Amino acid sequence: MKKGLIMVFVIFLPVLLVSPVFSQSMKAPVPVGNPIKIGGSLPLTGMHSETAKWMKNGYDFWADNVNKKGGLLGRPVKLTIYDDEGNPDGAVSYYERAITVDKVDLIFGGTPGGSVAVLMPLAEKYGKVFVGMGGHMKSFEQGYTYSFGSPPLMSDWIYWSLAGVIDDLIPNAEWPKSIAVFSTNTVMGLAGRGNIVKAMEERGIKVLVDETYNLPLADATPMVSKAKARGADVLCCLSFFDDGVMIMRAAKSIKYNPKLIFQQHAAIFPAWMKELGEDGNYVVNSTFWHDRLPFPWNEEINEGAKALFGMQAPLFFGFAYSWMKTLELAVEGAGTLDQKKVRDYLRSNKFDLPYGKGITFDSKGLPPPFSFSTQTVKGNVELIWPKAVSTTKFVYPRPAWGK
Repeated sequence: MKKGLIMVFVIFLPVLLVSPVFSQSMKAPVPVGNPIKIGGSLPLTGMHSETAKWMKNGYDFWADNVNKKGGLLGRPVKLTIYDDEGNPDGAVSYYERAITVDKVDLIFGGTPGGSVAVLMPLAEKYGKVFVGMGGHMKSFEQGYTYSFGSPPLMSDWIYWSLAGVIDDLIPNAEWPKSIAVFSTNTVMGLAGRGNIVKAMEERGIKVLVDETYNLPLADATPMVSKAKARGADVLCCLSFFDDGVMIMRAAKSIKYNPKLIFQQHAAIFPAWMKELGEDGNYVVNSTFWHDRLPFPWNEEINEGAKALFGMQAPLFFGFAYSWMKTLELAVEGAGTLDQKKVRDYLRSNKFDLPYGKGITFDSKGLPPPFSFSTQTVKGNVELIWPKAVSTTKFVYPRPAWGK
């Protein structure tokens, strides 16, 4: 298992590091003509609003940036973003409205995974290129031809992040011996759970607790108490932000000190440290993009985030820009808004993007499998794996609360 994991990443990483970079320095004329309309919806209110807020900021920054550089195909771009409140049925209604009533030229990716799962067939129905998070392999195995994950927030691949840290950053003699896995009863949580459990079992790490829970989570204490009572060395949380924070607070309240805490999603948000303070440190998180990856466009993304928010680019700000940059490069490369030609261009060319160089997409609309690992250290989200892109040394075992 370890050998296979490393081999696939080693195949992917040189492609990321070597291919040529698209020029970012050409001076473009002022965009003219009717705006290119781009539409869709995000959960700007409700449980997933923290994610959606940064996605919207990333989309808005991309649009402003494109217009300053001469537009898309020489025309200005205009975004219409509806609030679906995190309701998949609402997301379908708003995207259908954008396509059939607003007559948008392009659509953008939504969130969370449950909404994306029902939007991918909608994009196929209307023949609209849909670049976004994806979220799980099952949707990409339905034969859709217009959907692309660039990068995908592929729950099925997040086991790479935890397995890679264990394989490459922890000496064998110090490996954890057991794990507790808590998964949201959602598309995201369930898609990640199986591969996590399998990867740990293949490494001889015993799964002592394997439990799913519904959202919203009322009280995490009974659930986390099981992990403490059984002495799990690793606390693995396939959670969103609010429930991820609750699990951390419950662990502290019962003085549960696992050697490693892994979050699928929550610990990479700027609000994580604001909510938890010092208690938010030393948490490992999976990701498919990071602001300090040595790839094209990240300097531009970070400059925009600093100018707008006075900080390094937050995760979903960078994700949103990456998705729109992929669509932009495909439209410009195809030289048209014709969706079939844009789709075909994506399927037949290489792209230099914020998460890697020389990216290609397979018949499912996915790049080669990959993942990165981060750890919150001194309030910062640092890259720790793979070693080739790390920005700090991995802290293990995790210090006890307050240490």
